[in-house]
Amino acid sequence: MQALWDIPQVMMQANAWSMSPNLAVEWIVPSLATNDGIITTPYNETQGNASIQLVMDMLKGLERNNEGVEAMGLDKYWHPKFNWYGSAGIGASYTIPRYQEQHQLPFRENLTDKVFNGHIARFSEGNYAGFFGWPNLNNKNKGGFLGLPASDANAPMRVVDIYRREGDKLAENWVYIDILHYLYEQGLDVLKRMRQINRTIGF
Repeated sequence: MQALWDIPQVMMQANAWSMSPNLAVEWIVPSLATNDGIITTPYNETQGNASIQLVMDMLKGLERNNEGVEAMGLDKYWHPKFNWYGSAGIGASYTIPRYQEQHQLPFRENLTDKVFNGHIARFSEGNYAGFFGWPNLNNKNKGGFLGLPASDANAPMRVVDIYRREGDKLAENWVYIDILHYLYEQGLDVLKRMRQINRTIGF
């Protein structure tokens, strides 16, 4: 089991978030659109393989990220009404254009020296597939990502990435990034900053 607790989301609910606002929508991420996350039927290898293969094919486009968002060809793999649920601090996006505007472009333009470290595990069952890395990748913030100034820190991103397939397209994606650890590696202790701010305002 790999679990990432979205502590920044709890901070936001408590009105104690001490960082920049999200570019995308901030809300309580809903459950699966199809409400079928608990699978009680026998394992279907064909369906599971189809799900992880679609995800891996889509990820190959990430290798062309520096060529521009269109080069990834997301419309080939993502449903037109795709829902992307990012970690608190990033937010959630609906449809490919909104995802590109609110997350993909900032990720591509504001981060540099990206190094993919590989996946520790990949998994699939039925219409669901995903992977995680610890860390998944390293990068440097050249200024602007999450509203932060530039940093020379080679910061690791711990990521858990889960997809729901609908037919031959991916319809939902839950991306959990350990934001607190990522920022801490750049010298920013978000929890300490929260305590300082809340002490000042008497929270």
